[in-house]
Amino acid sequence: VDFLCLPSFDSPSVFAALLDAERGGRFQIAPVLERATRKQLYLPDTNVLLTRFLHADGVAEVSDFMPVQDAGHAHNLVRRAKTVRGELRFRMRCDPRFDYARLPHTAELLSDTEVLFVGRAGAEELALRLRSSVPMRLDQGAATAEFTLGADESAWFVLEVVRPQQPSLSAQPDYESDAFKQTVNFWRRWVARSTYDGRWREMVNRSALTLKLLTSRPHGSIVAAPTFGLPETVGGERNWDYRYTWIRDSSFTLYGLMRLGYTQEAAAFMRWVMARIQELKPDGSLQIMYGLDGRHELREETLAHLEGYMGSRPVRIGNAAHVHLQLDIYGELLDSVYLYDKYGSPISHDAWMGVIRLVDWVAAHWREKDESIWEVRGGRQEFLYSRVMCWVAIDRAIRLANKRSFPAPLSRWYDVRDTIYHDIYDRFWDASRRAFVQHPGASTLDASSLLMPLVRFISPTDPRWVSTLRAIERDLVSDS
Repeated sequence: VDFLCLPSFDSPSVFAALLDAERGGRFQIAPVLERATRKQLYLPDTNVLLTRFLHADGVAEVSDFMPVQDAGHAHNLVRRAKTVRGELRFRMRCDPRFDYARLPHTAELLSDTEVLFVGRAGAEELALRLRSSVPMRLDQGAATAEFTLGADESAWFVLEVVRPQQPSLSAQPDYESDAFKQTVNFWRRWVARSTYDGRWREMVNRSALTLKLLTSRPHGSIVAAPTFGLPETVGGERNWDYRYTWIRDSSFTLYGLMRLGYTQEAAAFMRWVMARIQELKPDGSLQIMYGLDGRHELREETLAHLEGYMGSRPVRIGNAAHVHLQLDIYGELLDSVYLYDKYGSPISHDAWMGVIRLVDWVAAHWREKDESIWEVRGGRQEFLYSRVMCWVAIDRAIRLANKRSFPAPLSRWYDVRDTIYHDIYDRFWDASRRAFVQHPGASTLDASSLLMPLVRFISPTDPRWVSTLRAIERDLVSDS
């Protein structure tokens, strides 16, 4: 395990060897085999990961999973080493580095099968307990073990966050085997709720399982990614922290979960969204992203002591883009609200009052330049994608008002929506290229414009769209 933040997605890292092999810290379990072939797979329809080591001397397996609270177990990291064939020697090293590897910690051997690590996670103390079925010892602040397993023998390790006044579930007899069974059963029951029965079921289920992993159980919010500091290109500087909830990304995720039949997750996220709508800025606008708990301030800083993934610096935590203006988020959000009202549950009066404030803000600000979906840091432009999504925001609000007979300034909204429509055709259409361009005056195309027919701004058979699609294929497609 080369990357893990505890106790939450956006907590400081405990293991970050992915970003610095020497300083970051890791939790390693492996057989002592030279040049073994490694294979990884998930148990079907679960988020239980299996790593297999294949060698002439034998076959070893390490299974990793985090029990789900809904299945009756604490949210711990459970690791099991097993010999499938032969007799193999294993090594384990649990070497945490607290607070992004910035602060020291203490390690105490409470017994030969229990180690207590105490450090800090930001301003708060963080204690981790490591339990095992084999003897451990301490080595410079790390817990280590060496053990031999014959065929079908196994050893387990449980890393858990110590919570005051709460019992340690990992101390229960047969914890590891019970947690394994209940976690597997939880995930398979969850997957069975999917309403998708098409030909791509295996891939769709795996994607849905991944989205579920990115969902915050306490808050209902959906994290964009569980990592920070990984580069867009090796050696580059665009190494952002994605452990937050983007309105755009989460809206797309919400749509996917709803169409697969996961209405509970969709409802939890909508509650989180409606809470943010109640916290609108004084002018009625939203931030583009928030913390998982809804916090607004996401101060960005660099971790200069970490070398970065394959030397890609700087390593950043926090995200300064939370102050960006990205007008497209209103279209994605209002489209999701409209679909949730249609496929999930009718939205409330208070939610509609918040929608009116949002749409009125869009109606007043749609002409502004912004950073848009690509979060450019080189200056704002009037981006095609943002303009289209402003049209979507007002269009979906009009549809929702008509469908539910909600009170709304429909005459003004109709005027603004139609003005945006004409503006796109008049200013973003390049007659010489026979295509919609990224922003007025540019000749570049934008892959995000592929959503134009999907959001019903333009017909997929419209000649202007067909020629735009052909231009995108010529300019932007490189792998198909």
